[in-house]
Amino acid sequence: MNDRNNVGARPDAPARRQAIVGFALALGGVATGSSKAWAAVEEEISRTGEAIHQQVGFQASRRRVYAALTDAAQFNRVTELSAAMSSGMLLAKAPTQIDHTVGGAFSLFGGYIVGRQIELVPNERIVQAWRVARWDPGVYSIARFDLTERGPGTLIVFDHTGFPNGEGQHLAAGWKANYWEPLEKFLA
Repeated sequence: MNDRNNVGARPDAPARRQAIVGFALALGGVATGSSKAWAAVEEEISRTGEAIHQQVGFQASRRRVYAALTDAAQFNRVTELSAAMSSGMLLAKAPTQIDHTVGGAFSLFGGYIVGRQIELVPNERIVQAWRVARWDPGVYSIARFDLTERGPGTLIVFDHTGFPNGEGQHLAAGWKANYWEPLEKFLA
């Protein structure tokens, strides 16, 4: 009992080193045993989902960009500048409707795009449950617009996830032709 590390220790207590080694071995056993559980959980995760990530800059304030995306009258003017309008899509079928409250519904491009506002942080973020009307009932994706100040302008960091497989390429082109390009014209 003259060992400095064991001063005052009970004679039957393990030395600190033995306790640490024992704990490490026990922890290693738990980790090894649980790796099977983790592997089983990972096997249930689908890795086939598509996602869209786009970053687009505009020469307008975040306030102005946010308003153009959340105000029905302004977004209707964006719609009029879109590829959907020039392609003859039936935009006159239904007017642009955007409820700019959390939980509020929106209907764009003549009812072709519909959904609900999930999160609205004025001039900073818009998150929507977003769907194309022709998708199976109950199928919604998540569209997230993060607005970041970039000098005198605004950068939209956009992420779109949860849409049906095989739709990614069409949707990515649609965001460019029906949102970003006409929004740039509208804000100029």
